[in-house]
Amino acid sequence: MGALWNRRTSCSARRIAVVCGVFGVWAPGEEVSKLTYFGLYSLQHRGQESAGIAVSNGRQILVYKDMGLVSQVFDETTLDSLKGHVAIGHSRYSTTGASTWQNAQPTFRPSSEGSIALGHNGNIVNTHELRDMVDLLPGPVDELELQHRTGAPLSTNDTSLLTELLAHHPDQSLEERAIEVLPSVRGAFCLVWMDEDTLYAARDPHGIRPLVLGRLDRGWVVASEDAALATIGASVVREIEPGELIVINSDGLRSRRFAEPERKGCVFEYVYLARPDAVIAGRGVHEARVEMGRQLAREFPVDADLVMPVPESGTPAATGYAEESGIPFGQGFVKNSYVGRTFIQPSQTLRQLGIRLKLNALEHMIRGKRIVVVDDSIVRGNTQRAQVRMLREAGALEVHVRISSPPVKWPCFYGIDFATRAELIANGLDVDEIASSIGADSLGYISLEGMVEATGQPMTSLCTACFTGSYPVDLPDESLLGKHLLEVSLQTPTLGKALPVLNNP
Repeated sequence: MGALWNRRTSCSARRIAVVCGVFGVWAPGEEVSKLTYFGLYSLQHRGQESAGIAVSNGRQILVYKDMGLVSQVFDETTLDSLKGHVAIGHSRYSTTGASTWQNAQPTFRPSSEGSIALGHNGNIVNTHELRDMVDLLPGPVDELELQHRTGAPLSTNDTSLLTELLAHHPDQSLEERAIEVLPSVRGAFCLVWMDEDTLYAARDPHGIRPLVLGRLDRGWVVASEDAALATIGASVVREIEPGELIVINSDGLRSRRFAEPERKGCVFEYVYLARPDAVIAGRGVHEARVEMGRQLAREFPVDADLVMPVPESGTPAATGYAEESGIPFGQGFVKNSYVGRTFIQPSQTLRQLGIRLKLNALEHMIRGKRIVVVDDSIVRGNTQRAQVRMLREAGALEVHVRISSPPVKWPCFYGIDFATRAELIANGLDVDEIASSIGADSLGYISLEGMVEATGQPMTSLCTACFTGSYPVDLPDESLLGKHLLEVSLQTPTLGKALPVLNNP
């Protein structure tokens, strides 16, 4: 069996809720908990709500997780207490299930042969079917029901359902159970999980989210991005293929195919999600973003005095725009490096005072100039509206906004918690109307074709659903989708019976 510890803190949201980060390591003789900590630290950009690490010493799995950043959740004493040879880690941003400690990962479940812990990056679209599969698991009233009757807190995410399904394998190995269960899971998933002796990793058949395999002198590593491998001194072996299951233990590494690949990697990884130093499908992310900026300058040139980015995500594209246009590049915004999240929400009075925690304008760079400001995307438009106003107040003569992705018109159901379609500014307004709404003199979005060309990938190998509405994985009825599907179904009998899924107390 295992144990789970936590402390409870609070958390807040971002402009774009990004996908999670997962990490796993099998390395006898190494400090696997610290390797996992540093791996998660390098993946912090993929999720800031909660963080957790599970470690096995061959006899039991210990799980430690909490709300907050990786550096807030773990300290030296905690990591020193997590001894073992195999570990997994997770940094979360919620896309299914509320942002609560109960939904933090790794999830943990006892099994017939011991126990398992699991971390998930992505979003499953047939959660309702997995819920029904869990409900049909054979057996008498079990630990889950007993905990539910005693008032134990529920977890309400798709990961917990998947963990429960994998943990139920009384007549087969965990590996064979995975080969049986994974083909029934639809959506985006990169999974790392473990039992007492073995590390497992799997990627959905479309490869929507990235997952890479690395090598240590005395072990193996899997991670959401190769930057995490570089951080801990591991060498990149290859991407884990869509539809592939990796199993690592004392017998070595073996690969199994659970589904035929049909690659549809998320193009937004190149635009915003991944670290600039990541390489996805052989294409450097920073290189792709710079090329997006060059293409943006070719498609939407303008007479201006300065090209400036919205830091940090707009910097590579702004560099490319300046190179292609010949307009000088400069920093017009100062970013407060110490502001990631704030726990204090301003009152309406304070909002009216225009509190600016993250960005401030450099007036001497802006006053009297025609400015091109480059950003990666526009979602609701509130952020850009505030930025344009700030530049006007700093004395900009003209403000021309350039965006290195097409208009976001559709929500993502594969792991990015965008606004609802009704809240997306590009869903109801054309480009000129958006420019007027945010107060810009002009607005230019890169074309879909220009963005895709910059990635170096064929259009057929990419998911562009948030721009086109063409979803590579079929979606169920709208009533069976949504971040809070399981919370609602637990409270509303008309939506069907839902088995409560709990974390190990």
